[in-house]
Amino acid sequence: MTDTPARLLSLLSLLQTPREWPGSELAQRLDVSPRTIRRDIDRLRELGYPVEASRGSIGGYRLVAGTAMPPLLLDDEEAVAIAVGLRAGAGHAIEGVDEASVRALAKLEQVLPSRLRHRVSTLQNATMPLTRGDGSTIDPRTLTVMASAVTGQERLRFAYRAGDGTETKREAEPYRLVSTGWRWYLVAYDLGREAWRTFRVDRVSEPFATGARFTPRALPTGDAAEFLAGSIARRRPELAIDVSFAAPAEFVSARLPMSIGPLERTGEDGCRLRAVLADSLEWVALRLALVDCEFTVHGPPQLVDYLGDLGSRLTRAAAR
Repeated sequence: MTDTPARLLSLLSLLQTPREWPGSELAQRLDVSPRTIRRDIDRLRELGYPVEASRGSIGGYRLVAGTAMPPLLLDDEEAVAIAVGLRAGAGHAIEGVDEASVRALAKLEQVLPSRLRHRVSTLQNATMPLTRGDGSTIDPRTLTVMASAVTGQERLRFAYRAGDGTETKREAEPYRLVSTGWRWYLVAYDLGREAWRTFRVDRVSEPFATGARFTPRALPTGDAAEFLAGSIARRRPELAIDVSFAAPAEFVSARLPMSIGPLERTGEDGCRLRAVLADSLEWVALRLALVDCEFTVHGPPQLVDYLGDLGSRLTRAAAR
């Protein structure tokens, strides 16, 4: 890489992951000599980035928290606000807060001075977000450890609790973090089971990056999001729904997730939804009820029966 500014930015991006980089590995990644890496490290230090070097056969470079924020064009208040916002969003898998935001959080917290890190923790501990109540909240530190392991290509150890409550210890090669807008998942190669797996991050505890590096394996199909979608679909039976709504298509589509599929217009004040979903019966019933208009379910029978039972329970609850 002969373009010095581009190389410095690439070097800085690598150093902002919370790990130590041997000079030889940095040189290999950037396709330059170790001497060039040393010169570039000196340039970063001149710009105010606190790069620490360790000596010895396994020595290397890492970015540390300095006495002041590196020149990221952020003042203290902006840095605190961004860190708090990223923590809140990442911890609850809000739609639109994806892996890139988690990487940003990991990088920002890596270089925050201790006085600012304390302010971030104080603000987060003093506030309570309104959540869905589905128990899927996550400690942002779990996400940042995982994101750093993905970026640094380090093996990850963690405790995992399955849906039936079984707890196991896992060691895996993390590939990607994926947000569904509802939950966070880790796509990884499970070394103990010698197979690709997806893990719900809210069921992960005690994540630890071992420092052992690995060469990423080729994912069996498509990208990580596609692999996750296939994994979720295999766990749940498909549900072919057919529903008519007594409301314009624009009204209904604004109240349903885009992932459900397109609506068919049946007139100025009506539309119909025919889709095959890999979601639970309960979730589909709830989404239909939240559309806030009259609707008729033509199928499948189990959805018709479930809505009937749900309607009866709600009627009895209101009568009390």
